[in-house]
Amino acid sequence: MRIPFVVEASDFEEDIAQNMPPKELVQALAQGKAESVAIKHTDAVVIGADTLVEWDGKPLGKPKTPERAKEMLLALNNRMHPIHTGWCIIDAATGKRESGVETTLVTFRNLSESEIDAYIATGEAQSVAGAYAIQGGASSFVKRIEGDFYSIVGLP
Repeated sequence: MRIPFVVEASDFEEDIAQNMPPKELVQALAQGKAESVAIKHTDAVVIGADTLVEWDGKPLGKPKTPERAKEMLLALNNRMHPIHTGWCIIDAATGKRESGVETTLVTFRNLSESEIDAYIATGEAQSVAGAYAIQGGASSFVKRIEGDFYSIVGLP
């Protein structure tokens, strides 16, 4: 579309420990990110987004350690799980905003422990929600996707 844009990381503190259902939480995180950038750019249209993997009704954020990444991937192994991406668009000049949540279902095939260990060794798992990047090395883990692939990547 050739619309000029700038990517700016927000300084919004992501806290997934809040006592909220995953869909509400991901919406709140996306809104917080958009608001923290919009306040600095009063003439811009700002898009904020956040993605969480849900497991057993709880959000799986970034694992931060290889051990936690392995726990997450073992839990998701050979199972279907929802991934929620919250988004918020703010016209900072007018204050008008739109927001929503897109949910996509992902089913992993049966993974061996050595496959999981090899993926974790790449370092990719520790910096992404649910311990996997579907657009990266974990693409081979996926058996089925029901919904929007780009939502899983981070922006529907």
